[in-house]
Amino acid sequence: MNVLVVNCGSSSLKYQLINSDTESVLAKGLCERIGIDGRLVYQKAGLDKEFTEAPMPTHKQAIQMVLDALVNEKTGAIKSLSEIDAVGHRLVHGGEKFSSSCVINDEVIKGVEECNDLAPLHNPANLIGVRACQELMPNVPMVGVFDTAFHQTMPATAYIYGLPYEYYEKYKVRRYGFHGTSHSFVSKRVAELVGKNYEDLKIIVCHLGNGASVSAVKNGKCVDTSMGLTPLEGLLMGTRSGDLDPSILEFICQKENLTVSEMLTVLNKKSGVEGISGVSSDFRDLTAAAESGNEKAALAIESFCYRVAKYVGAYAAAMNGVDVIAFTAGIGENDDNVRSKIMGYLGYLGIGLNEEVNKKTHGDDAMISTADSKVQAWVVPTNEELAICRETVALVK
Repeated sequence: MNVLVVNCGSSSLKYQLINSDTESVLAKGLCERIGIDGRLVYQKAGLDKEFTEAPMPTHKQAIQMVLDALVNEKTGAIKSLSEIDAVGHRLVHGGEKFSSSCVINDEVIKGVEECNDLAPLHNPANLIGVRACQELMPNVPMVGVFDTAFHQTMPATAYIYGLPYEYYEKYKVRRYGFHGTSHSFVSKRVAELVGKNYEDLKIIVCHLGNGASVSAVKNGKCVDTSMGLTPLEGLLMGTRSGDLDPSILEFICQKENLTVSEMLTVLNKKSGVEGISGVSSDFRDLTAAAESGNEKAALAIESFCYRVAKYVGAYAAAMNGVDVIAFTAGIGENDDNVRSKIMGYLGYLGIGLNEEVNKKTHGDDAMISTADSKVQAWVVPTNEELAICRETVALVK
């Protein structure tokens, strides 16, 4: 069956049409600047990208343009919209209501709306995409796959904050974690690669991209993860601060005459490695700057790697050991320098780095630890779209 995977943001929309039988991508692309002026990027498998500048006042028009491109006589991936058997939607925050993917109906939409306070920028946008697809494809089943669902197996000891318990009871303030679809996919994939049962392994997944998080997966279940109530907690990231002393907010607000909202903008969009370096949130730019002698760029890279290594150590302790460490996402899959620096902290686990394999591994499955290492380290490309496709097929087939 053919599954259209949709990841809808406030002014953008990413999509892939996947044949679930072969797990091949038939077409993919994105819509940009929705509500502004509009731009469609479309690429059928085996062909070059097509770019179309056209008004997209709403997400409905954007999705209509995607559907028109998919059935275009010249470069369409399918002949008729009847060939789309299901739509899988990435939904960011399911709170405690959704611990797994589900077929979308009115009750599910209401439940996601009730989580809007927890993800005010993402959930409303995700639902706009759902409603637009429902309107344009009324008889096609829709499935919601939640970023937070994989982490719902965390025990209370891992998700509760050191706040008055009433804040959890009244407002559900707790750790939720994100990137769950990626952590789920990669942890299952690395189990296949090492040739052992998923339920018998202790796995640490390092999802390292502009947004970055680490998860501890014990016997097939997530037992801890670094992101919290929002994606701001945890690792130093591209533009996010990650963990810090909460008193810093009040201190800087008073010194700089900022509101709490303005301070959160600083923490989310002006901090992280970009904030430290003053150069960029892109590690390629940081590496070039560091190699040219920029000390702040070098500090940003070292600090990032140090934070990742600290979380790996913490999660090895949380699981009382670790069998496999997996690096994934843009930085984890492609930056051999970052992987090397992180691995340099992990000798106490009995891991040695195969420098030759590490250096040549960019975006491929590969074991980068030495053959005699007690703990294996792997690079495993993530594929959230394929994971969403698989979840969708499992629920509608």
